[in-house]
Amino acid sequence: MLSTLRPVRTLLFILLLPTFACDSNDDEAPLPQPSPEAYEPYFFSDGFESAARVEDLFPADGSRWTNLQRVNPNGGENEVELRTDRFREGRQSLRILAQAADEVLSKMDIEKAGFFAPAGSRVKIEADFYLQTEDPVPNLFLLDLECCSCWDPSVGENQCPGIRLKFNGENHFLAVERGKILGNTIGQTEVPFPTREWVRLRWELDLSPTGDGRLVLAINDREVINQATRTLPSSEAFREAFAQEGIDFELQSPLGYERVQVGATANPTPHPVELYIDNFSLRVE
Repeated sequence: MLSTLRPVRTLLFILLLPTFACDSNDDEAPLPQPSPEAYEPYFFSDGFESAARVEDLFPADGSRWTNLQRVNPNGGENEVELRTDRFREGRQSLRILAQAADEVLSKMDIEKAGFFAPAGSRVKIEADFYLQTEDPVPNLFLLDLECCSCWDPSVGENQCPGIRLKFNGENHFLAVERGKILGNTIGQTEVPFPTREWVRLRWELDLSPTGDGRLVLAINDREVINQATRTLPSSEAFREAFAQEGIDFELQSPLGYERVQVGATANPTPHPVELYIDNFSLRVE
């Protein structure tokens, strides 16, 4: 199902919320900028093997993960570690604990940059997740695909437009959230996300700033979303939306996604969220 865009003021409010901006913290380095070489087909995978500690996942040459994002709420410290007591394959996985949000939106995730996915390309992301909670987790975000270099540098704090996977409502239903590209949320109520067991996610996107893009989301190989829709930010839509608020805004070129975040990319819930990740892969064709 695809509905019309939400009101412009609501969308701009979402975009300009400081808690959803691209956070800078001690764990995060400057994002690599798109280069001509990055237009080539790209593949990255990591099962979190051959690493003795989390720091080993972030080599200086960027061949594995690029950054770690940790935004601690006032009430506790978020955690990330390699664990050998729970894994899907191999001998270990990545454990993430995002404490409950308070005045600060809690975030704990890892990032991969250095690729470029423009209009006309296809992105395929797969990973195994183990969600160690039965509490409702409405609006918990698991995966973000973002374009930070496309933000107009003359307009406030960089909001890194992008498209994200989140839990919608109280019953562990995954949805595709598009507020940061001025779109609606595309949800499903067919398959709830199983908890306390390994779950395979597959997220495929045919990228387009118009309605001829496509979203596919599968949970344990069962497709729950397959829909034609806009999957990239639209220069025209951003220009018009900001103009209605008296703001000149131009998305920057080249326009395309350049980083992916995985983990608890935002935990606004009143509960700590513990999850495990294994067998992550990203393909751009």
